[in-house]
Amino acid sequence: MPSYVAVAPRPSDYFRILFVCTGNVCRSPIAERLTRHELDTRLSERAAGRIVVESAGTWGHEGAPMEAHAATVLGEYGVDSRNFAGRELLDEHVVEADLVLTATLDHRAQVISMGHAAGLRTFTLKEFTRLVRSIDPATLPELGTGAEVTERARALVRAAAALRGWLLAASPEADEVDDPYGAPIGMFRNCGEEIFHALDPVVTALTGVPAPRHQAQRPARS
Repeated sequence: MPSYVAVAPRPSDYFRILFVCTGNVCRSPIAERLTRHELDTRLSERAAGRIVVESAGTWGHEGAPMEAHAATVLGEYGVDSRNFAGRELLDEHVVEADLVLTATLDHRAQVISMGHAAGLRTFTLKEFTRLVRSIDPATLPELGTGAEVTERARALVRAAAALRGWLLAASPEADEVDDPYGAPIGMFRNCGEEIFHALDPVVTALTGVPAPRHQAQRPARS
């Protein structure tokens, strides 16, 4: 049975993105830090500060550091991996989130089973990317014309939710990111690349700002 906690309503002047995987030491930390980096790169400090990016795990290793290979992959993208601590997914994380992006369909189901009317704002990352690609950016509030980034972000989530059920994946597995936990660095690099390319259309839609061409390429490795 879903549990419920009393949490204050989400402030309309902030938009919170929550990434969810299993242990919160591999996939969701990579997604969290890549998203934070891209937002800070593309938006003004004020606008970027309106979007809060967090992560947690359904079996989260509370207080654990990021997996070393995950940190290495982030470094190859020029992204800071320091001062990370794993978290177990709690009710308040879901309640406070405006958008929940999970690694797998099972994670999505677990988030939705917690209640809190999470269904319309919870997607797998790759599902959300697939839906976002079909949304006309011209239908979203345009930044710089009086609209805040939070308004655009909420409009994007509503548009994606409206498309779900109409645009289906080729297979369930196509909407999932596999777990590289315990695998060699090559698997982590593949995972990082998968997440990076899934995130790029999302961040572009959120901000209205495409990535600089040089950032859209595979990172150089020594």
